[in-house]
Amino acid sequence: EITVVLRGSPRVEHRDGALDVQAARAVIVNKGEWVRYSSPQAEGAKYITICLPTFSPATVDCDPE
Repeated sequence: EITVVLRGSPRVEHRDGALDVQAARAVIVNKGEWVRYSSPQAEGAKYITICLPTFSPATVDCDPE
């Protein structure tokens, strides 16, 4: 999973903590890693996430929240 940030600064939480990814930067998540995205700043964030291989909502393992 590759997330490229276009605007703002989304927070990417992971098992070991969290990081705020700035615009024009990217974050790579390996298969099996737990992540959660949020936009804590008032202006929000715009980003694109690319998942390889493509997943289906029926097969993705999402948190219940």
